[in-house]
Amino acid sequence: MSGTINFALNHMTTPRMTSRELIDLAARLGCIGVELRNDLASKGLTTREFFDGETPSAIGEYARGKGVRLLGLSEVYGFNRWSGTIKDKVELLIAQAKDAGAESISLIPSNDGAVESDEKRLSDLRGALAIILPMLDEADLIALVEPLGFTTSSLRRKREAIDAIEAVRGKDRFRLVHDTFHHHIAGETEFFPEWTGIVHISGVVDPSLRPEQMQDNHRILVNEADRLRNVEQIRALNAMGYMGAYSYEPFAASVHADPNIEASLQSSMKFLETAT
Repeated sequence: MSGTINFALNHMTTPRMTSRELIDLAARLGCIGVELRNDLASKGLTTREFFDGETPSAIGEYARGKGVRLLGLSEVYGFNRWSGTIKDKVELLIAQAKDAGAESISLIPSNDGAVESDEKRLSDLRGALAIILPMLDEADLIALVEPLGFTTSSLRRKREAIDAIEAVRGKDRFRLVHDTFHHHIAGETEFFPEWTGIVHISGVVDPSLRPEQMQDNHRILVNEADRLRNVEQIRALNAMGYMGAYSYEPFAASVHADPNIEASLQSSMKFLETAT
């Protein structure tokens, strides 16, 4: 299906599918890869374990047999609030990524609305990155840092993430997630294709919502009524030289319950390829 755009599927697109079913779907759609998530059960979207109770290596082998890359494993949430618990989660996700042959892990900042000074917030970010960096070096792995555009997020903008990564000399091990939803609601205008490890795409169509009112449950597949300017964002990234994956990540319950999700994805992909 995919031609000019390297499409991929985040497991959030179809959380009711097993990892193998997601990989099969990606292969049928011509996607270059998938992202698997360890938080679907905690979000109440499945009762299955991570990797569906299989070993990471078995799922990785299955993906490779289908010609589908394991682009990443998600996630360690709140990584910038460093603790022994976060350390254990980072170490576990790195080990699982290595076993599966995944290309990256995802690091998600805290979105708890805590009131703190920029000095402390950014110092904590740098501190966490500095501790994670040697772990990535040892594993020869990339970590994707994803700024969240919510007003309650402890890391909203990509520029701050880049500055922190450069401060700890981590440019060889850290990349960014450019999420078209978070880019829009944060009011960002800067693009960093050379720092971008993956792009997450989803759409919001509700005309009554202001950007600061948009939440994950509003995120559907991208279509002609999209308000996030996905088409313009993709055009800009492509024009600046980005050549990586555009991975679908809709959170809306209507998408998760779509009985014709494969056809719906085909339609969205066709729209984006034609429009960009």
